[in-house]
Amino acid sequence: MDPAQSAAESSGSASQVFNLTSTSMQNQIHELAKTLPPPRKQNTACDACRARKVKCNQLPGQDKHCLSKNYPCTHYVQQATSEKKRNAAATKRPRTLSVHNPHSSLPGSSRTSPEQAPSPPHPPISPPYQTTAFGNGIYYPPPHPITLQTPTRDLLTYLFSPPTSSFARGYAPVASPYGDWGEMASRLSEESFRMEFALDLVEVFFQIVHTRLPLLNPAHFRARMRVNLYGPQQQPNTPPATTSRFPSPKSDLLPNGAPKPIHPALIATVIAWGAKFSEHPLLIADRARNNQQSLLAKALINRARDLAEDLKVHRIPSADHVVIALLIEPMQSQSMEDSNGFHGFWLGSAIRLLLDLQINHKSVMANIQDPEARGTMIFAWWMACLADAYRSVYYRRKPMLDDDDYDIDFYTVGPIPPDEIESHAPQPSPREQLEFLGYYRASHALARVARQMSRQLWRPATESDGIPLDVLCNFMNLLGDWRDEHLHHVGVPSNFEAEWDFVSAVTACASDATYHIMWIILFNACDDFGIREVNDLLRTGSPGNLLPNAAQIEATKKKVMEEALHGALRIAGLAGVLTSNGYLRLDSAVMHVSCIQAGNLLARLGRPEVANCINGLQQYSYAYEECSDQAAEIRRIYGQATLGVELNHMASVAPRMSPIADVNAMNVDQSAFASGYRG
Repeated sequence: MDPAQSAAESSGSASQVFNLTSTSMQNQIHELAKTLPPPRKQNTACDACRARKVKCNQLPGQDKHCLSKNYPCTHYVQQATSEKKRNAAATKRPRTLSVHNPHSSLPGSSRTSPEQAPSPPHPPISPPYQTTAFGNGIYYPPPHPITLQTPTRDLLTYLFSPPTSSFARGYAPVASPYGDWGEMASRLSEESFRMEFALDLVEVFFQIVHTRLPLLNPAHFRARMRVNLYGPQQQPNTPPATTSRFPSPKSDLLPNGAPKPIHPALIATVIAWGAKFSEHPLLIADRARNNQQSLLAKALINRARDLAEDLKVHRIPSADHVVIALLIEPMQSQSMEDSNGFHGFWLGSAIRLLLDLQINHKSVMANIQDPEARGTMIFAWWMACLADAYRSVYYRRKPMLDDDDYDIDFYTVGPIPPDEIESHAPQPSPREQLEFLGYYRASHALARVARQMSRQLWRPATESDGIPLDVLCNFMNLLGDWRDEHLHHVGVPSNFEAEWDFVSAVTACASDATYHIMWIILFNACDDFGIREVNDLLRTGSPGNLLPNAAQIEATKKKVMEEALHGALRIAGLAGVLTSNGYLRLDSAVMHVSCIQAGNLLARLGRPEVANCINGLQQYSYAYEECSDQAAEIRRIYGQATLGVELNHMASVAPRMSPIADVNAMNVDQSAFASGYRG
């Protein structure tokens, strides 16, 4: 038979089968539809009749029940319900905040710039939902989609629009839609107040968050923000953009020399960060109304994240998108149980964007001519690289990156030529200070150890069989080598003769705690999985003392126990010092995981020093509310430990617990940790 004829017959028979199947299926669906119950009748009662549980219909010759009782016949609740359904349906189809392609290249790289790259026009799509207007032009949801060309003033109108709960409860027009955010929040309906408030939150970001995450040029960002808000005329007491230590990148300037609008998602993220730590009277009133938690800060975080998703920050490689993704990740809830919390999505997105931009290649990095852009991308890469390694070992995940995924050295910074050094030059940026002090070199060395631990410990075979003794001993040797080479350089010294500022204190404490937490993680893995040689013998029903190296195994377990306990006590002491100075209230969760890990171990062992970890988490709760629940959980574990320490595979080396008092009476000397320093 001719192959073509055979193929035709096969195609025809397949088409017949499809038609028969479709006809049969349609008949079945038709028969099934007859058995379905009738659709639910739409509730059209007004707000007043709904509250009184009466019908809101009009009989011939009579008024409606609400009108006969002089109640307003409004339908705010019904509108809010319909809007909620529309929004839920919108999430199942492509986002409506369409943007032009923001795929931008790094200055000096070989990638095509947005002006050169051809892209088909995509006009903004109107939102499918019905917007609701309040006084002075406040809308929620926004009446127009947010794009990269949206003026900053309009962006602030959206960010500071009333909370959605105002619509869900159906406020009457005379009530303030801002009521959930405190008595001062109604001023957000004034444009002048919104601009002043936004600039105040930007300053808080640079004073508190930027010191830990120096991904932006403060003077450059401030100047662009003010020009976008107030126009090209410089405002009083506003330093010009030329005061920046680095020149403004040309890609941020329009043809007439004026700054381009800042990426809307970047502005939203910076403002949301500022709201977490700001003590503005509006936010103080918001916290006072809502049990010391800011609902406005939560709304700004959610809107910043939603805006970043709508503008495809996680999908399109660009320098701005890398910075935005890295700033969003630690801003979110640090609870793994929180659906909107820290799950590594934005960190993973930043790493993928960096790989797409080939920032992991030394040759590409060298082609970035602008020093500001090059420095930002180098720092962004290493921030993502280190965060990926530590996150993997903290949360028992495999890391995205490996040692051979990059060939650049961030800590090899060339000296500044003498002719460029001026006596009145500004102090080095936080990024440069960290480079000079060697924190990056030490962090990278420890991150490589963390990656090895993650790949060996967090796999099904280890969970079921146990940790091989040689693997455990190798990790112990690696941690010991790191301590001998780096800890005395980057950790907290045993004396405090020099007065440290906030950045120096938190940085040193974080480096110190990051090392000690590795021993706690190693102890937890041993306690959960056991040693493979011991497990194999127990599975056969043989007693453990038949092991030829039983003494070595017990000595190894005891060493891990001692180092983990010492590390937990060290972290508790550091947390106590930072808490007593109020530093954790202003920290972007750098010591958060350390407090939890050390607190859990000390609580399980019934150690009263756990009070420092509990108090530290309580102070963290000012910006991260989930820390209150974590502190309460550690307190509960400690209460159970008073009845006896319960460990699994490490029970044989558990230290004896001395009688302790109630957790509320714990009083620990916060300076005692210095005596246990192992430099």
